[in-house]
Amino acid sequence: MAEMPAFTPVHLLTGFLGSGKTTLLKRLLADPALADTAVLINEFGEIGLDHHLVERIDDTMVLLQSGCVCCTVRGELADALRELHSKRERALVPPFTRVIIESTGLADPFPVLSTLKSDPVLRHHFRAGTVVTTVDAVNGLSQLDTYVESTRQAAIADRLVITKADLCEDNAGLSRLLSRLTEFNPDAQRIMAGTDDPDADALFGDDAAQRATKLQSPSGFYCDTPTLRVTAEGVALHTAISSFVITVDRPIDWTGFGIWLTMLLNRHGERVLRVKGILDLVGEDRPVAVHGVQHLVHPPVHLDAWPSGERVSRLVFIVDGLDANLLKRSFNAFALAGNSDARLQPEAAAQIRNA
Repeated sequence: MAEMPAFTPVHLLTGFLGSGKTTLLKRLLADPALADTAVLINEFGEIGLDHHLVERIDDTMVLLQSGCVCCTVRGELADALRELHSKRERALVPPFTRVIIESTGLADPFPVLSTLKSDPVLRHHFRAGTVVTTVDAVNGLSQLDTYVESTRQAAIADRLVITKADLCEDNAGLSRLLSRLTEFNPDAQRIMAGTDDPDADALFGDDAAQRATKLQSPSGFYCDTPTLRVTAEGVALHTAISSFVITVDRPIDWTGFGIWLTMLLNRHGERVLRVKGILDLVGEDRPVAVHGVQHLVHPPVHLDAWPSGERVSRLVFIVDGLDANLLKRSFNAFALAGNSDARLQPEAAAQIRNA
C-alpha cells in the first residue's frame, strides 16, 4: 500500500467554459502517474470514461485502468471528500495520496478551496494543493474582459495551461492574452498545451518545499515590476485585479506580521486572491517562504538560501480592488522590527479596513 500523507493534497483543475479542461483531464486519466489519485468530476459522461472504466465500485465511483479512483460529485463537495476519506480508511477503495477536483466552467474557485478549511473533518485530513487553470488562446482575452469568474480562475492559478494555441490565427491577440495573464498573475508557470503536453506529475506534483522554490526567479523573485491594469485613457482600474510587491530590507517581526496578515484576511480575504513571498525574519538565518490563497494560508517553509544572495524580503500580492499604498503603510507599522509604538497601530488597522 502507498504511504498515506498526513494531509492529503487536494488539487484543483479549473478553467472557463470551453477552455479545454475536460479534454486535458481525459488525457490525464490514462496516465499511470494518476494511479495514486482520486479524481472528482461532475459527471462520468462528460469526459467519456467508457474505455477507461474497468470496475464500478458503486453508483458514484469507478476504478480506472490507470489505477485511479474516479468519482462523481453529487451534492456537496465536502460530502464527497468525506466519503472518499471514509472508504480509504476502511480499504473500500485503493489507497490514494492526492485528490484532483475538476470544477465547473462557471465556478468561482475560492469556495472549492475554502471547503477544506471550513469543514471540521476535512481540515484534519486534507490540505489545498496546486491550482491548474486552462485558458482558451482563441477566446481567453474576451472572457477575461467579460467574466469575473474567468479572471479569478486565472489569478488563482499556480500553473496556467494555454489551450487551442494551434487554432489561434491572431498571434498579436495571443501575445496580448499572455501579457494580460502576466499582469495579474506574474509568477504562475505557463504551459502551452499541444507543445509541452505535461503529464499528471508535472501539473499536480506538489509539496510545500517545491512551491516555495517556484517563488524564485533568476533575479530573485518573479513580479519585480508589477503592473496595474488601466483604461485606454491611462486611468488606474482600482476595482480590477492587480498585483503589487512589498520589498523590505529590514528584518520582519513574525508576530507582528502574523497579526497584520490575520487582520487583512479577516477584513478582505475575499479580495486577497493570493499572497506569496520570502521573508527575512528576526532571529532566523534562513529565508522563510509564505504562501496563501484568499483565507487559506499554507504553513511557512524554511529555504536553504536566499535565491539572489540578497537578504531582502519580498511579498507579492494579487488583489481585487485594494489600495496597495494603504496596505504597505499598515504592513510597515505592524511587521517591521523596531516599529513597536502601539500608537501607530490603530491608524494602521484603520488603513487595513479602508484599503
